[in-house]
Amino acid sequence: MTGSTDAPNYRAFADPDAAGAWLKALGGVPDATIDLTGACLALAALERPWQPLDREVDHLARLADDLRGSVPAAGLPVEERAEAIAGVLHGRHDYRGDRESYDDLRNANLLAVIERRRGLPIALSVLWLHLARAMDWPAEGVNFPGHFLVRLSDGPERLMVDPFDDGRTVGTGDLRALVKLVEGDDAELRPHHYAPAENRDILLRLQNNIKLRQIRAGRLDDARITVERMLLYAPDRAALWHALGVLNAETGRPKAALDALGKVAGLDDAGVWQRQVARLMQQLRRKLN
Repeated sequence: MTGSTDAPNYRAFADPDAAGAWLKALGGVPDATIDLTGACLALAALERPWQPLDREVDHLARLADDLRGSVPAAGLPVEERAEAIAGVLHGRHDYRGDRESYDDLRNANLLAVIERRRGLPIALSVLWLHLARAMDWPAEGVNFPGHFLVRLSDGPERLMVDPFDDGRTVGTGDLRALVKLVEGDDAELRPHHYAPAENRDILLRLQNNIKLRQIRAGRLDDARITVERMLLYAPDRAALWHALGVLNAETGRPKAALDALGKVAGLDDAGVWQRQVARLMQQLRRKLN
């Protein structure tokens, strides 16, 4: 398991060293080659070191087999593709958006999502993408304001669905209402609202859900570990190094904080963080002297 282009043995991710090494290898590969399902499993497994993954891995294979067994091999219109995925995922296997305990950390852990059949929009979207890609159907995540959606396509045909709402088709009116709810009454749909989310950004958004909830609960050490894991597969993101520096500082690790903040300067997106980083590094050096 040296990189995302290899077919990983998902069961091996029960070993945290194997999971961590595989995730780190993703940091240097093109986004299109990232195995999204595998990366989500590896991240989830790091929360449960040495727990066997056979049941969850077999379940993912069964989902794909169920879908293959329910549709013809080719020629299916995009609407029927969405119906087929929804039928398997939300019908036969009872996956639902967790409205009752939305902020439960388990909703962003793929292993727990499989066990509970409940999850956040982005976690359920990963399962939609897993099934679509198992069929070689073009599909992509859409990082829409305030929500995460999946877009299926077939040539010029496009269909947006909401995995959190059992795969309901989302029309232009729904999208316009959502963007106004999130960005204000004057907001209108813009091309960037429809931009596809890269695999790496899906992973980051999934883990960011965990990090934010950990910070909200005062679990700063756990949040620090989450950011360290995000940096395994996204080592060139200045925002992550800044976040790691802040969390190290707040958990009494000034030297580690300085090391993390020092990584920001050489990155492409460093500019927006430079002033904050310089100020924090100055404060930390004063404490150490």
